[in-house]
Amino acid sequence: MKGLILSGGKATRLYPLTYTRAKQLIPVANKPVLFRVIEAIRDAGITDIGIVVGETAEEIKTAVGRGGQWGIHVTYIQQDNPLGLAHAVKVSQDFLGDEPFVMFLGDNVIQGGIANLVQQFQESDWSSQIVLTRVKHPEQYGVAELNQDGRVIRLIEKPKDPPSDLALVGIYMFDQLIHRAVEEIQPSWRGEMEITDAIQWLVEHGHQVFPYIHRGWWIDTGRPGDMLEANDLVLEELSPTIEGYVDRDSQVDSRVTVERGAEIINSVVRGPTIIGQRSRVVNAYVGPFTSLYHDVVIENSEIERSIVLESSVIRDIPARIQDSLIGRNVVLNRSPIKPKAYKMNLGDYSQIGLLE
Repeated sequence: MKGLILSGGKATRLYPLTYTRAKQLIPVANKPVLFRVIEAIRDAGITDIGIVVGETAEEIKTAVGRGGQWGIHVTYIQQDNPLGLAHAVKVSQDFLGDEPFVMFLGDNVIQGGIANLVQQFQESDWSSQIVLTRVKHPEQYGVAELNQDGRVIRLIEKPKDPPSDLALVGIYMFDQLIHRAVEEIQPSWRGEMEITDAIQWLVEHGHQVFPYIHRGWWIDTGRPGDMLEANDLVLEELSPTIEGYVDRDSQVDSRVTVERGAEIINSVVRGPTIIGQRSRVVNAYVGPFTSLYHDVVIENSEIERSIVLESSVIRDIPARIQDSLIGRNVVLNRSPIKPKAYKMNLGDYSQIGLLE
């Protein structure tokens, strides 16, 4: 069985962070989401993985390489235009051949992994297994309708009037029949080849599509709020360790992870929180559900429930920062220059809230 990870797309919902970075490489609890997907597939016993890439291909290739750090082999598959999930299957056919495979969206985070699901599919005679979960806004997702026996009878992509609250999670298992289904369907009104249409083709032609309703948490990290929520959930599942330096004047509770080379000096850090490699927290407060990535400096400032990416500096900020996503190489400080005023250089689509 093979694995297929979809890591194309432009990630416009995460601008400005994704102007210069693949969304799948934004870290949740200091590990890129794509790495978590790779580990979930590897832990299910699959070591031959294809990654579908688009405009951010070079960045993903640099980060992942050939997969040796996970004990897997990675093949890269170029998708020149993001024309839908079924199109990604189509351009991957040479890699997939006639083998069954699991397809996983590279920006999804799911609780519990997929090992049991993969085993269940391998031992079955199903043509497809789809993972569903109940959501509050099904109109934003591909939605499944089940009959009284729990069988899939209809799939609709982002319906205006959803027939259920069961959304497709972004994890699918297929046998070789999916390739025929992809050839038979036409682009949707969005101009994309929808995987929901391909699965619907399997249903209508009498092939078994088995639904699995996921009971744990699942996050599609496509929006800033989703990233923060995923960070919250994953931080709570970490096993805290202290590998860096904490001085005697600091208060660090038992739910804090301090990575190698990090320093905490005269500060209060409350978990669940992770402080990345070589980061420094000085005369500061870092509150729960915060992830500081590598080489970050927080000095004379307070921050909580936020993600700060690598090599950023937050210094001498008088108000607490919270519920924030802060990108790479950002410098946020209090200027001594008079007259007193806010002076900013902000990228496109930036959002900032100011208090007196």
